[in-house]
Amino acid sequence: MKTDVVKPKEVFYNPTQLVVPLFQRPYVWSKETQWEPLWQDIVRLIQVISEHNPLATHFLGAIVIQQMPTTLGALPAWNVIDGQQRLTTLQLLLDALHSELLRRHWPALAEQIEPLVENPPAYRETETDRYKLWPTNRDRDGFASVMSATTPVDYSKVAKSRLGDAHRFFAESIAAWLGDGNHAERRARILVATIMDRLEIASIRLDTNEDAQAIFETLNARGTPLSAADLIKNFVFQNLPGNSADIEKAYLKYWADFETPWWETEITTGRIKNPRASLFLWQWLTARTLLDFPIREVFTQFKHYVNTVAKDIGAFLPQIKAAADRYRAIIEGAEQPHGPLSRAELFSYRVGTLDSEIGRPLLIWLDEPEQATVPAADRNRILGILESWFVRRTLVKAPSQGSNRFVIDLLQHLSGQPKEALADAVEAYLVSNHTAVGYWPGDDEIRAALTGATAYGKYLRVRLRMVLEALEDAKRGYPDGAKLAMGPVARGKGSIEHLMPQKWGKSWPASFTPNEKAERDRVVQQLGNLTLVTPPLNAKMSNGPWSTKRLHLESVSDVLITNEALKLGNPVWDEAKIQKRTALLIGQILQVWPAPAGHVGLTAATTAAPSTVTVDVAQLVAEGWLRAGTVLKQSYRAAYIEDREAIAVVAQDGRIYIGEKAYNTPSGAAQALNSGRSINGWWFWAIADSGKRLYDLRNEYLQNIGEGDAQVVDEVPPDAGHTFVDDAVE
Repeated sequence: MKTDVVKPKEVFYNPTQLVVPLFQRPYVWSKETQWEPLWQDIVRLIQVISEHNPLATHFLGAIVIQQMPTTLGALPAWNVIDGQQRLTTLQLLLDALHSELLRRHWPALAEQIEPLVENPPAYRETETDRYKLWPTNRDRDGFASVMSATTPVDYSKVAKSRLGDAHRFFAESIAAWLGDGNHAERRARILVATIMDRLEIASIRLDTNEDAQAIFETLNARGTPLSAADLIKNFVFQNLPGNSADIEKAYLKYWADFETPWWETEITTGRIKNPRASLFLWQWLTARTLLDFPIREVFTQFKHYVNTVAKDIGAFLPQIKAAADRYRAIIEGAEQPHGPLSRAELFSYRVGTLDSEIGRPLLIWLDEPEQATVPAADRNRILGILESWFVRRTLVKAPSQGSNRFVIDLLQHLSGQPKEALADAVEAYLVSNHTAVGYWPGDDEIRAALTGATAYGKYLRVRLRMVLEALEDAKRGYPDGAKLAMGPVARGKGSIEHLMPQKWGKSWPASFTPNEKAERDRVVQQLGNLTLVTPPLNAKMSNGPWSTKRLHLESVSDVLITNEALKLGNPVWDEAKIQKRTALLIGQILQVWPAPAGHVGLTAATTAAPSTVTVDVAQLVAEGWLRAGTVLKQSYRAAYIEDREAIAVVAQDGRIYIGEKAYNTPSGAAQALNSGRSINGWWFWAIADSGKRLYDLRNEYLQNIGEGDAQVVDEVPPDAGHTFVDDAVE
């Protein structure tokens, strides 16, 4: 290894080619974060040299290159191990400068730059030998197009790419800085000299026998945002045997798809985002090794797997590609809203609504070559059993912590079972588990969790809709029934409709005591009051009376679970009918996601108290439910507060400002107006534009995250300070 501080002239002047390996990331630098700051640094450097320090330089960063073996007489070549973004940008800058100098008819200055962007014709064996740098395959067309364009460059005829955009930015910036006056050529001489001789680069050059991969990993441990897929790709193709043509062929056949938009999409798991390719490689490696490790360790685990188990990289690349193709086919199939799905696709869709990626290694494992002899019927049964386990645990809100480890334990157990008995082994393993992290809820637990529960607030909308879709599909005969209807219900398209509306006061009048009113408010959120309708029909029916809603539904709805409710609700729809339908739907849920006869699960779960949560204003701001700068006003006038126009403002950090004074909580701000007396600010403050109380906004947020039945811990009691002078601020 040899390290020197060099100038751009020393990097590019001699006949050579810097080759960016095809497995490196494409060019990603942008105007705002790299091109413009680089240009401003150059302009400032010229100013410093002219006014303060004639010897000033500017450090650009480091590059790592490794000498490539070449035949005698061939153009010398170096692999770019690190710094390809920086080197590519310098080439675009230099070529843009060269073009501008030619356009202005300053050939002597242009000739100083030309050796830095093109190798002399005498050293070229192929057309691509003209370039000082040859980028990764995804950038080659764009790079060659702009670097070979004639002067003046017509950017409308240059291939559209980020590289062309960079070239144009530098060309326009150079032209504007040079200007058109008498001093333009003098300024050009200064610019050429500055770029060639006053920019500095730390150049690390490796011999052919040095471990480039180790250097690459060390450099990127500094925080460079490379994904696990990037690191694995570099490792695989650095160590893949064969010549450059063989390696490129393998890359195009087995890896190039990972660098398409579908695989580069960021997927959120928990609160962390990862490119889908990295997520897949983690899940695939989990299925292969049957080890539980976090995604941040996937690269380390991958290297260990290659060095100790797989060893032959060329042999397992096709395995990764085959698994990736199956993985993508299942996910894309599951995203189709219409028509029947395969059992694996349906499992992927339904379990996917539970925000759970822990089922993916199970799907991958089932499709690996070692499980090829498992009969199709057994595969479907396994997925049905596991889907029941996932859904039932969601319905009883079983703890999810440790589920990853449990699934790995299950796979480890199954790997030692006879293939012809795999389905029985899955069922027996789940039935025998009596731990909180792995138990399979029994029928009584499901009934206890859903009977009387305010399901609309208790579960995320997407999960609740999936349950209603599954109940509808079962009536239509999908996926395992007689298929009596033309097809399953459209997935992810329906709106959840309250048969008795949430705002029932005007169209469903009743003489209720406060307790009876509160009871109806609770019952309308129960499972038995919910169905699926199209969004337009939902809007049309709105909060109408039962007679109107029933007429609309009877005339246009083809949803069988709705028709079942209409028969039950003839001629009235009330609390008793809702509770009766809730019991009917619970029975159907137990049939769609069955457990073995006599299975009791973990009975302690049925007596679990509702969860308790703490929600602060900062959380609502961070999650996008409340905007910083929102103006708050009183939602009612408390007896002790004389100021009827109390105004507060929400800050980005969640504090509440009254004038210049900040308060940490809504109640603290309210108490400041209430002479220090206890008052619940969540009830007191309302959003000025809409009139919605912070209390109601918080409830909507909790319902959206599936915690609608949680007990909220407030800093003061909910009823504190509710001594009303009038109903609302006028």
